[in-house]
Amino acid sequence: MNSVNVKAAILAGGQSLRMGEDKSLLLWDGVPLLRRVYDVAASLVDEVMVMTPRPDRYADILPSTCEWLSDRQPGAGPLVALQQVLQDCQNTEIDWIWLLGCDLPRLDGEILGGWLQELPTHPPDCGVAVARSQAGWEPLCGFYRPAVLPQLEGFIAAGGRSFQSWLDGVSHYRIPLGDAERQMLYNCNYPADLSGQA
Repeated sequence: MNSVNVKAAILAGGQSLRMGEDKSLLLWDGVPLLRRVYDVAASLVDEVMVMTPRPDRYADILPSTCEWLSDRQPGAGPLVALQQVLQDCQNTEIDWIWLLGCDLPRLDGEILGGWLQELPTHPPDCGVAVARSQAGWEPLCGFYRPAVLPQLEGFIAAGGRSFQSWLDGVSHYRIPLGDAERQMLYNCNYPADLSGQA
């Protein structure tokens, strides 16, 4: 499907403190949020894994073919999670990791397919392809080359935990955002966010 090998990694290890309950299982138009994200990713790339410390909780809502990655540092945040994903994929033929949050109910396969098609055009020294909205970088629908791992490890070893700060300092391609792309990146953090359903 793509001239580069992309593997999607969906993060489902958060504590959902702002939501008050596990948002992976919350329904959006009758489908659990995690399943919605999984289905879009699986329609675009051949390999999709879910990173979580709680695979038993989600086994019933995902296909039996789902690949699971145990979150070794639950609660450490998405930047540390990305580090683990990249570490676990070091000895593979993966060109890009497509990192996804579990709380993106409006993902659009057509738009994302266009983003995937652009990946081969990014220069080799571009380690990250991520959109930036008015709120800042959108790292949980972004693409990361395994080659950024040493820099990421150094940032985290020095105490860095901010995805925003790390992205400011790494060689990146900024994915342009129009109105449709901004709407697509709508995420659910609070109970009121669920009111945006059709």
